[in-house]
Amino acid sequence: MSTEQDLIHLRARVAELEDRLDFLYKRLGIEYSDNPNAPDPRIIEFLKRGNKIEAVKVYRELTNAGLAEAKSVIDALEARLGL
Repeated sequence: MSTEQDLIHLRARVAELEDRLDFLYKRLGIEYSDNPNAPDPRIIEFLKRGNKIEAVKVYRELTNAGLAEAKSVIDALEARLGL
C-alpha cells in the first residue's frame, strides 16, 4: 500500500470509529464535553432548581464518589456558581 492509500484507509477507519462513538454516547445518554472538568449539565440544572440531593446522586453515579465527598464537591460547585 502506498502512503496515500494508507492515509485514505486511516481516515475511513477514524470516521467509522467516530460514528460508533456517537452511537454509544447517544445510546448511553452521555454528552461529550471538550472540557472534562466541566460539571455535568444535569448537576447544574438540579442545583438551579434547588435540588441538591439529585445533584449529589448524579455526581455519585458519574464518579463513584462516597456521599460525603460528593456533597462536598456539590457544595463547592454551588458556591462557585453563586447558587
